[in-house]
Amino acid sequence: MTFPQFVFRNVSRNKRTYAAYFFSSAFSVLIFFVYALFIFHPDIKEGVTQALAIQLMIIAEVIMYVFSFLFVLYSVSTFLKSRKREFGILMIHGMTKSQLNAMVFLENMLIGIGAIVAGIGAGILTGKLFLMIGARMIGIPPLPFYLSGKALLLTICAFVILFLTISFVTTFLVKTNKLIDLFQANERPKKEPKVSTFLSILSAFLLTISYILAATATLQTLFFLMLPVITMTVIGTYFFYTQLSVFITKMLQKNRMVFWKKTNLLTISSLAYRLKDNARMFFMVTIVSTVAFCAVGALASMNVMNKQIASEYPAAVTYLAMDDQPIHKQHLQQIEDELTNKNIEFTTNQVPVKFIEFASTTNAYPSKQLAVLSFSSYKKISEAAGYGGYSEKPPAAEEALAMRQATLERFKSSTYTLKQNQFKLQTTNLSKHVTTPFTIIQDDGLIVSDELFEKLSAVKTGLLTGFYTNDLKATAGIGANLTENGRAFLSKENPFAMTVSGTIYEIQINMYKMMLFVAFLIGAVFFIAAGSFLYFRLYADLEYDLRHYLTIKKVGLTDQELNIIVTRQLALLFFIPVIVAIVHSSFAFMALQSLYTLSIAGEMAVVLGSFLVAQLVYFFVMRFRYLQSLRNSLII
Repeated sequence: MTFPQFVFRNVSRNKRTYAAYFFSSAFSVLIFFVYALFIFHPDIKEGVTQALAIQLMIIAEVIMYVFSFLFVLYSVSTFLKSRKREFGILMIHGMTKSQLNAMVFLENMLIGIGAIVAGIGAGILTGKLFLMIGARMIGIPPLPFYLSGKALLLTICAFVILFLTISFVTTFLVKTNKLIDLFQANERPKKEPKVSTFLSILSAFLLTISYILAATATLQTLFFLMLPVITMTVIGTYFFYTQLSVFITKMLQKNRMVFWKKTNLLTISSLAYRLKDNARMFFMVTIVSTVAFCAVGALASMNVMNKQIASEYPAAVTYLAMDDQPIHKQHLQQIEDELTNKNIEFTTNQVPVKFIEFASTTNAYPSKQLAVLSFSSYKKISEAAGYGGYSEKPPAAEEALAMRQATLERFKSSTYTLKQNQFKLQTTNLSKHVTTPFTIIQDDGLIVSDELFEKLSAVKTGLLTGFYTNDLKATAGIGANLTENGRAFLSKENPFAMTVSGTIYEIQINMYKMMLFVAFLIGAVFFIAAGSFLYFRLYADLEYDLRHYLTIKKVGLTDQELNIIVTRQLALLFFIPVIVAIVHSSFAFMALQSLYTLSIAGEMAVVLGSFLVAQLVYFFVMRFRYLQSLRNSLII
């Protein structure tokens, strides 16, 4: 038998151990290849949304590649630690250090090339499906399958370099100590896990503080708290697994009512060792899972933001005409005709807008002009938008309402000194509803009493026209020649401002769908990798577990009791990191809620529930296979 044949048979004999690593690597190659198909597809090179999709997928490619490198490096190092006995046998039969390094290098390359072939093959078979889903997410016509040579070459080169690098690095990780150490690597009794009370308390403190800060975050504090909260959570999680979890287990051992109940003695006794041995793996799984949950959940919650468009754009179509020019009548007539041709029922109203000059203000302000609406005009717009339950009172003679232009806008009191008679206006509050989107005014605006509105001298006047309909989405594409992506801004060359909420909604929802599509694929890779970490650890401990359970079985352990003990230990192994990740993500979503006026609880529950169900399925599959392996080996 030649050396390459020996390497091939060595891999094939250990296919059960390498299975999760192989399929996770192949799945990473698959997703990388799918992103490359989009990036190099000739039919998605035009348009703002498509350009953004390409940029996001390029970023996703980089994230995927860096993560794949770390994942493969960790996986290979885990395998090497579990194969010390095998290395000892090979070396006692005459294998040299250089042959051992060559064997490890060839094994890694064999698995890597197999993963590349399998991943690209699966990508070619499923590429059409991914292209259809991606096109629908982006909001473009279905894409035909196009096998780009550049996509193929990029994927092959990137992952060949990755596996070559890892295979070369792992040759330095192979340690050939004394043969007796290699043979006894899996047979030495484990040391009693030690724990620091201080670090355990520190872990609980850091996690508690980070949870409190996340739960109480506001729009103003969210971005300032993000970095310290993430840092405290990561440090707290690491010490949770290395210290606090072992500390809690030792406390359970001291509770005789719990510890001495049925098979709890065996479960809890081995739990402390498992937690200490697997602390780094649990930590990695928790962080990777949290990133996956938050990435998918954050983008899924964007759908809620789309629902806020109705409140941020009171009219389906808003048109501000500056001064009295014939072109405005042509534009308004065009909008009416397009709405009529689409069989959209609509109502309209028109209110005057004055632009006044001011000499100074207590608020930082880029220009010296303010848009002003009368209170009756504001009320008219609010009622036309269907807000109902109108309860605001008109401002006093020297007071004004700051014109709200976004649902999340926060009030800041200001005093404006007008050039007209040096008259001072104090803003007392923010208007309850949005009357004019930011595109229309672009700067701050005020709502004043009707009497004061009549007295104000305007440097410019405008007529604000609103077209109202019950079906906001149906207005997509209205006035396409007048706007760019549903918006037109005032300028010296452009005497009007305009928004089409249907077009804005369509672009925004397509953008979020596309971001969700990209994030979901990355999240799936992260989640599968997290499952692979658990798989590695499970089968790395299989030989030790076999000796452990065989000894217990000789003193009377029944099959039913074995099932209970194994199920509990596997459940802890599989669900402790996932549950901690869900808790981390839940508090992250509480902080995210400060960005929305509507609840995102439903979207978050769906995301976390979906990942939990996937983990349950994975757990039952692994439990069945693991119990089967134990039963086959425990036949005395």
